[in-house]
Amino acid sequence: MQLIKKSIAPLLTGVIVLNLSSCTTTPTNRKTDNAVNPTTISNTAASTTTTTTSRTTITVTIYQPDNQCQELVPEKVAVSDKNSVAAAVGKVLEERDTADFNLAGYRVKVNQKSGVATVDLRLAPNQERKFVSLSTCEQFALFGSLRKTLISNQAWKIKDVRFTDQGQEIYL
Repeated sequence: MQLIKKSIAPLLTGVIVLNLSSCTTTPTNRKTDNAVNPTTISNTAASTTTTTTSRTTITVTIYQPDNQCQELVPEKVAVSDKNSVAAAVGKVLEERDTADFNLAGYRVKVNQKSGVATVDLRLAPNQERKFVSLSTCEQFALFGSLRKTLISNQAWKIKDVRFTDQGQEIYL
């Protein structure tokens, strides 16, 4: 009986280690479809994968708040030249998830005639906080950085930015 107990413990330990070591995630290839499919935001940096494809990228300037939440600091990033507006919005939003405020996704529409971009933000389903409950700094970081990013990139010809929550205008 003693021999069986001594044999089972190392065996169980080995099985557990083997199971844990085989837990991996497979990379997914997301395709952002401007204004058709919502984009899901991942709040884990580890899930970001870099793949080499034949797509070309362009460099755009995004804006993020400084540590004091007083100014927006420019940052050059590479995004896909296809749907570059939505890709830039995604880069800005990567930094916006916090422990108590999470976005589930977004859609971006640009009216070429009027130059108005509409960013439709989607809160996570279990999200208790709403957009109106964001602090002044959080509002500046979210809406200010998106607005400045979209208006400042001259190639997009965006003059104004509207924000909606599942199609409903966000009033702050």
